[in-house]
Amino acid sequence: GQVAYIFDELQDCVSREEPIHRLEEQELVRSLNSFLETLPREKRAVFLRRYWYMDSIAEIAECSSLSESNVKTMLFRLRKNLKAHLQREGFVV
Repeated sequence: GQVAYIFDELQDCVSREEPIHRLEEQELVRSLNSFLETLPREKRAVFLRRYWYMDSIAEIAECSSLSESNVKTMLFRLRKNLKAHLQREGFVV
């Protein structure tokens, strides 16, 4: 119990992650950013609203003047394209 307590106190100073995991995470972030850069503005905004800001489909539809069905379809296709992008980059999905 004490070890977990101590690590909680130090969590802002010491990472429990192994260096290889941090490198993999950095590569994933780089790959996600490169994917987002390829998207048109509207698609990038929809993607970020859903997966970064965690907006609902209804909220995204309202703000983007799209139907909920269009938002769902767009997100489905974006996920499919992201998966293909990550696989081309060497990630196991």
